[in-house]
Amino acid sequence: MPVPCRRDCGKNAVLKRPKTGDALCKECFFWAFETEIHYTITKAELFNKGDSVAIGASGGKDSTVLAYVLKTLNQRYNYGLNLLLLSIDEGITGYRDDSLETVKQNRDDYEMPLKILSYKDLYGWTMDEIVAQIGRKNNCTFCGVFRRQALDRGAAMLDVKCIATGHNADDIAETVLMNVLRGDIARLKRCTAISTGSEGTIPRVKPLKYTYEKEIVMYAHYKKLVYFSTECVFAPNAYRGHARALLKDMEKIRPSCIMDIIYSGETMSVKEQVSLPTQRICSRCKFVSSQEVCKACVLLEGLNKGLPKLGIGKSSKAKRMLEEYNSKQTQNESNKLEEAVKDLKDVSNVATDKSKGLCRNKKNTNKENDNVDNKCNKNNCCGGTCKSNAKNIDPAVSNKKLNMLLEQYGLDEQNTEDLSNTEKANGSHIEGENSDNEEPTVNGDDEDDTCSSSCGRLGSLQIGF
Repeated sequence: MPVPCRRDCGKNAVLKRPKTGDALCKECFFWAFETEIHYTITKAELFNKGDSVAIGASGGKDSTVLAYVLKTLNQRYNYGLNLLLLSIDEGITGYRDDSLETVKQNRDDYEMPLKILSYKDLYGWTMDEIVAQIGRKNNCTFCGVFRRQALDRGAAMLDVKCIATGHNADDIAETVLMNVLRGDIARLKRCTAISTGSEGTIPRVKPLKYTYEKEIVMYAHYKKLVYFSTECVFAPNAYRGHARALLKDMEKIRPSCIMDIIYSGETMSVKEQVSLPTQRICSRCKFVSSQEVCKACVLLEGLNKGLPKLGIGKSSKAKRMLEEYNSKQTQNESNKLEEAVKDLKDVSNVATDKSKGLCRNKKNTNKENDNVDNKCNKNNCCGGTCKSNAKNIDPAVSNKKLNMLLEQYGLDEQNTEDLSNTEKANGSHIEGENSDNEEPTVNGDDEDDTCSSSCGRLGSLQIGF
């Protein structure tokens, strides 16, 4: 037997509201659903006329319904809002890439500008890469922290007054349960707030705070809205899933338990002697945080340093892990420096010994060949290291290992100055290289200076180091 609509509109009811139990027709349900959201917005004074509002769009039922309802109410009640869509691409293959197509469809259907930001662009990591490092146990911690900051970053880029998110009554009730079970008093106090954000930051508002999830699904169904319904591939291991299962079981027995839990969270008070963290600005990224360094920066630092669990757990644990890492890095740098010093000394000693031998060979050779053209002979002279062959030698190649070590440890300028001073002290300045194209002549006295130049260079590096 057909049930008449509770509002006596003359039509038969097609549904029973989960929130109130009223039997309503489609048109009356739409009116009740939209009017309740309008009442929530106006009572909490979420928007001001002329504001630019970014709607956090994921392509799911909540954000799709939120975008549609805000557009409808903005036109019906003349809010005067400039609505935009802001979407975050976490980099989850098989989930987010498909849902973004739905977001683009919403952009076209509702005629709203769309801005998409990705974890890869913002942080240099995708969630697929993060899960490969951290595993599936704590991946939602990374995703939630990064997404919240990504929304703040996107809102700052769009220069909006606030961010409207699709958190519904079920979401808020689940959060209350989670914070109670974890004993997280700080989050428990602010998780039921309809608007969050400290002074100087872009606030986030929740127009769907008192709207049941089941009614959102029914509204999207009867309005034939396009939304993405696949669950995140990493969600089954989330802690929130256990709180959701508990809430659904209680809702079967007492449908009003969702509103009761929210009301309990709103009226809960904390003793004055309990110290709570205050929201501030992160010293690194300059976004909102409850610590000197925000959670997003700590998690990102752990990923970049090969310590993916750095930000998991208490902050004292993270500090201890970071101190151990920095200690190891300092020790490694010290060992590398010691090895470099040893390599430099070895190279300098070998080259110095070789140059001394070459000096003796050159003296003997020149005494026997006084009337011979003084050009370098690699078989009898200095192996190509004398002044006459300087143009054919590339110093960067002959001292490749030496220059590489100097460059690595930033010793080039200092040792260049030492080199110049040593050359002046030894009288090893090469004048022949300053001539235009003239081939320098070699005699017995100049040869000693030429070889002294080679020995002096290596010796000066050894002394300077």
